[in-house]
Amino acid sequence: MKRILTILLFISFSTVFSQKISINKIEPPNWWAGHSYKNIQLMVYGNNLDSAKVEIVGEGVILKNVINPKNTNYAFVYLLLNENVKPGLITLKFSNKYGVQNVNYCLLKRENTNQNNQGFSNEDVVYLIFPDRFVNGDTSNDFLANEKEEFEFGSLNGRHGGDIAGIISKLDYLKDLGVSTIWVTPLLENNMYMSYHGYAATNFYKIDPRHGDNELYKELVKKAHEKGIKVIMDHVANHIGINHEWVTQLPTETWFNGTIEKHLPAEHNKTAYVDIHADEYSKQKGTLGWFENYMPDLNQTDSLLARYIIQNTIWWIEYSGIDGIREDTYPYSNQKFMSIWAKEVLTHYPNFNIVGEVWKGEPAIIAAFQKNSYFPKEYDSNLPVVTDFAFRDAVIDYLLGKSDLSAIYETFGKDFVYSNPNNLLVFIDNHDVDRGMYAAEWNIHKFKVALTLTLTTRGIPQLFYGTEIGMDGGGHHGRIRSPFPGGFNDNEPDCFTVDGRNEEQNEIYNFTKLLLKLRNDYHALSIGKLTQFQPKENVYTYIKSYKEQKVLVIINDNNFEKEININTYTNESDIKVEYINLLTGEEVTKKDKNKLKLENNSITILQLK
Repeated sequence: MKRILTILLFISFSTVFSQKISINKIEPPNWWAGHSYKNIQLMVYGNNLDSAKVEIVGEGVILKNVINPKNTNYAFVYLLLNENVKPGLITLKFSNKYGVQNVNYCLLKRENTNQNNQGFSNEDVVYLIFPDRFVNGDTSNDFLANEKEEFEFGSLNGRHGGDIAGIISKLDYLKDLGVSTIWVTPLLENNMYMSYHGYAATNFYKIDPRHGDNELYKELVKKAHEKGIKVIMDHVANHIGINHEWVTQLPTETWFNGTIEKHLPAEHNKTAYVDIHADEYSKQKGTLGWFENYMPDLNQTDSLLARYIIQNTIWWIEYSGIDGIREDTYPYSNQKFMSIWAKEVLTHYPNFNIVGEVWKGEPAIIAAFQKNSYFPKEYDSNLPVVTDFAFRDAVIDYLLGKSDLSAIYETFGKDFVYSNPNNLLVFIDNHDVDRGMYAAEWNIHKFKVALTLTLTTRGIPQLFYGTEIGMDGGGHHGRIRSPFPGGFNDNEPDCFTVDGRNEEQNEIYNFTKLLLKLRNDYHALSIGKLTQFQPKENVYTYIKSYKEQKVLVIINDNNFEKEININTYTNESDIKVEYINLLTGEEVTKKDKNKLKLENNSITILQLK
């Protein structure tokens, strides 16, 4: 009998214990008193949350609703923060008949600073950093455990040790080079088989410890701002990594598009999204398909997930002070949701800016994703900036010798399709495509032409790390993303320094730095109106003008000297003032009926007075 009572008591105790509420985590981990985003969704992780009664202890906070999905390991708690709410702790009291658990939740004071959330524009130059391959500033985090990693440290697909500390250590280098903004590819935790690339997050609120931590990321933004450098965060709303805890503990039945066992493969066909003749299945494979089998596709029509993504974005903006976002794989997300997402972000941060990756070389297709598009759509995208792959493709074809400068002229000639051609991210290369120098095969003249077009035409220029020294990887992502020489191995030349670079590298570096200085000194080159002239006999000419400034850019792509009549481009037949060659500092006097002699394979940039 005694034994039976003991067993019954044990069973009773076990039952009570197994039914007790437990809270493991709440996301977002905090919020801010006085933030304009006042209706907060708390995603609560734990056990036995289906029967939980929730109470709030704290002034200025109202419990609006609690949603219990089928998975009892989650609850969604909705709070309204009143105008009078103060920074500090509030208590969330979770209870059922088996017990109570109290959880403190912090409302922080906002860190108001004029340096934060500045946005970016065509006045800026963006420097794209792939953190694992830029600089290893903290070797202690190189070999932190990731049991899912499959590639050897230092291999093409493996980690190399680059981190946030490394980026911080080179802010002075970047400032001296002349860039005003850095875009860092994703730094969130990626406990994945190929973790170095960062695009398969396994935790939306945690910086990967192999890069640093949340506080160090915040420190990066602060130190960058102190040096006048803005920061763009790489954000991924479309998918996560297969090792995210949601995969084994699905918050709702509709959290993903499909399941691990049964899902559509992504169809990387951007044309289908804007094609008025496209079949619905092709469109669905783009939006609902999984980018890769190890990247579960997020279903942004699930209202709970949609709210989660919006709040996560706002949380990082507020927490870190970043100035912009680059949104990965933009067309593959639900476009109605992305429109709402962008509107929410820009409503709460009106000076902010967002660039969406639209990987397509056709201007009309790119333009359809930009806000205020001329093309008919159900709703506006609210996306200010799109990636100009059309320009990139034209430049690469030029570098490869497949086309001449007329292809660049023709590409700019299609700018009428964009609602704002100055809100295009203009680049030669990035972390996903072969480097420009790889295409140029060390034809330095052609590479300088590509740099000149990127930095002096229209749009927001973006340079990939190492472009300024002619890094030339291609053919494999690991080579495209090669380590910056001098950022990792003390035994190799340090290309962050003059003495560490060879003659050709210094030539490219000095030319890049000069162009960046000219952009800063002459607003015509950065934000001025572009007027181009049809290339003739391999000479391409354009003028950038802003207020009283007028700058003439002439590219002679011939292997021999050319003579041109400068008045063909200036429409001025009798001015006494000489020109200033901004690349050399020399004054150029008009002689011999305003003829100007161009050196073979040359770039001339003249200030017109």
